[in-house]
Amino acid sequence: MRARLARVDAVLVQAVIAAALSFAHLHDLASAAGQDGWKAWAYPVSVDLLLVAAWRRLRSGRDRAAGWCWFLVALAASLGANIATAGLLDLGDVPDWLRILVAGWPALAFLGGTLLAHSVPTPSSDAADEAAHAPGAVRDPAPAPAAEPSAPPPAPAPADPPAPTTPVPAALVDHARKIADAHQTRTGSPIDAATLRARLGVPAPLADQIAAQLT
Repeated sequence: MRARLARVDAVLVQAVIAAALSFAHLHDLASAAGQDGWKAWAYPVSVDLLLVAAWRRLRSGRDRAAGWCWFLVALAASLGANIATAGLLDLGDVPDWLRILVAGWPALAFLGGTLLAHSVPTPSSDAADEAAHAPGAVRDPAPAPAAEPSAPPPAPAPADPPAPTTPVPAALVDHARKIADAHQTRTGSPIDAATLRARLGVPAPLADQIAAQLT
């Protein structure tokens, strides 16, 4: 347990020392490039915040390309300040290109922080697979089984053969002829089957047979 605490303490101390030195170097470089007062202190804060935002994006595992891009940009700014203030650059006579870089850093840092904080990352295929297999996830319905071919419709039943006609007595035919003649004499038109059936009092099929014989 003590060895673990000692290892953690050593890492924390090393991180604090590195952060303090980088912070001081960024402040000195910004101040030498014409950013005096509180502005010189804001530059190292801006670089450290961009590093933290990029590292959080890398730790999330989503949109790692953007995380690596802005992490390297912030790391280059920090390392560049460390190298520039190590005696390789005359802080009393900073070149114009460095002044331009320092003056343009706030806009660049704001752009990177905004993209890292507000861009919507594209979920990876693994995350999509996990979401598809999560409990309660809606899955695609199984395809419906193919319908079995229906049996052909039954053949229609043959029609019943017509009932045999009943022979009509000759006397009934003669009586019907007299009624038909009287009807034609009175009305001037041949008698129809309905009227003949009503006058004779016989069923409709029999009246039709009699009417057929009268024509």
